[in-house]
Amino acid sequence: LIIAYYKSGFTDLSLFKLDNLYLYGGLFDILSLGLSYIVPVDHYELRHLLCALIGIGGIGAAAATARLIAGPRAAFFTIVALALCGSWYGAMYNHTKGIPLAAFMAGAMYFLVRASRDLPTPRMRDVIGFGLMTGAALGTRSLSLLLVGYLGLTILINLPRPVIGHWQERVRFAFRSMLWFLPALVIAYLIMIATWPWAALSPLNPVRGLLSFGEFHYHIRTILFGQVYEMADVPRAYVPTYIAIRLPLLTLGGMLLTLALLALPVRAGGFRGRRRREIGIVAFTAFFPVACQVVVEGPAFDGCRHFLFVFPAIAILAGIGLSTSIGALARLHRNVVIVWLAIVATCFTWTAGKLYHLHPYEYLYYNQLVGGLEGASRRFVTDYWVNSMPEAVEELHDFLDRTEPATAQTKPYRVAVCGERVSYEEYARPNLQWI
Repeated sequence: LIIAYYKSGFTDLSLFKLDNLYLYGGLFDILSLGLSYIVPVDHYELRHLLCALIGIGGIGAAAATARLIAGPRAAFFTIVALALCGSWYGAMYNHTKGIPLAAFMAGAMYFLVRASRDLPTPRMRDVIGFGLMTGAALGTRSLSLLLVGYLGLTILINLPRPVIGHWQERVRFAFRSMLWFLPALVIAYLIMIATWPWAALSPLNPVRGLLSFGEFHYHIRTILFGQVYEMADVPRAYVPTYIAIRLPLLTLGGMLLTLALLALPVRAGGFRGRRRREIGIVAFTAFFPVACQVVVEGPAFDGCRHFLFVFPAIAILAGIGLSTSIGALARLHRNVVIVWLAIVATCFTWTAGKLYHLHPYEYLYYNQLVGGLEGASRRFVTDYWVNSMPEAVEELHDFLDRTEPATAQTKPYRVAVCGERVSYEEYARPNLQWI
């Protein structure tokens, strides 16, 4: 529909009448459609493959940021933490809005951290990189307007130390920094309006799009600790709880260690100088959006599906925490760090085994705080993508063949299905009619 809008000379307005999808950017859809003319693969499968590749790019962006801040070891643990996060790995093959948004935002943060080291005159390649990634994120979902705020915060915390009677220097620093980032904002805006036509209709539409997501009140039910809620009535702790129980415990522990060191003063062993500022920015990007959702009691459903964009930042914090713990223990005694490395390797191997066991439903991973998937069943959301449709239909076939063998394949049955009609009819026998 976006392509039709442009081909018609902006006269085909069907794009703005398709449910509420005009509130989303179409960058991913445009890319996948363009590739479908080049790559001889089924378009549906191509979309899944492209989403997975972008998800791998998001892992790379998170690792690059961790390496920039804390070195190669932190980057390695960031890769492991994010790759072994079921919510991320499983969503890479499903979530063609959430994964691209998260990956592009992770890329933008990498360039922002790089550029912050050269303020007030950052290198132009970092400015352009930030603009391209921000534009790609805005071309996916308006939530990435947060990146503009992150830019402002980065400039703010890098202001030179105040000197009595010389506040003008700080103003010049901030003004010059913003001036250097103007090309990035122009690039981002052009990409956004090219891939999100509704945003081009009015300068304030991107902001309206962002605010509209806080007013979604569909009759969608969700579940938390066994209690069913309408999406507009979920408790404040809904999203934080789901993030906490969907992360591997070692990732959760590494993140908490980094936050503890960030809170400690330098004299007590906390992070110093530039590293402290950069980790602070990463921590802010991980928790500020979640805090906003908690404060305004925004609608939420499907667990943490709409907050995947904070997972790369969480993985960075976990990678830095694990790397720091190894460095600290190595200074105590060699045997101590060997034992700790064995524990870390065992925990991550155990998580990998769980994901292998869940394949191809890795996104159903729950940690041991709730007893894994078995403990989460009927108490928390599970297969919200209904990926298990083939198995569900096959079990229905087997049940009918066993209980009513004479009519199992001929008698018309009416089947109530919680899932997409297309995926159901792909596998069901013709006599099993959808209702």
